[in-house]
Amino acid sequence: MTQTTLAVATARWAVLIMLLLEPLTARAEACEGAPSAARLLVVVEGVRSDQGLMTASLYPNDRDKFLVRYGALKVWRVPARAPQTRMCIWMKGPGTYAVAIYHDANANYKLDRNLFGPTEGYGFSNNPHIAFAAPPLDAVTFQAGAGDTTVHVRLHYP
Repeated sequence: MTQTTLAVATARWAVLIMLLLEPLTARAEACEGAPSAARLLVVVEGVRSDQGLMTASLYPNDRDKFLVRYGALKVWRVPARAPQTRMCIWMKGPGTYAVAIYHDANANYKLDRNLFGPTEGYGFSNNPHIAFAAPPLDAVTFQAGAGDTTVHVRLHYP
């Protein structure tokens, strides 16, 4: 084998390896956090516009931490995409979790409210019925296993 033939063969193998590894690299980069054995995919449905950010909070199965300041395991944001926004996070591992989502349409990094409640779209894992108060933790928890877990969240707009 000549030196040129060897160089071409090596370059072809390098390209092949890059093509094979590209989905793994893209998969890791598309998710929030460090890659692990458990990944949560959140599909936010009913998004009214592409304006602003979609904000998600991942909570542990702990009533004392649900919907309280600094209670979330992780808060992350992605650009909003109508009619559906996809979000992804690497979790520490399998377990029981809850997700709360809001559409931060004006990108001010908070859920805007008035006397009657939120003025931006919001939703929770398990899509519980929402009347005049946030749902209890038991209504929004889900089991995440090893590998991928997908949760669909329908937004409610005032």
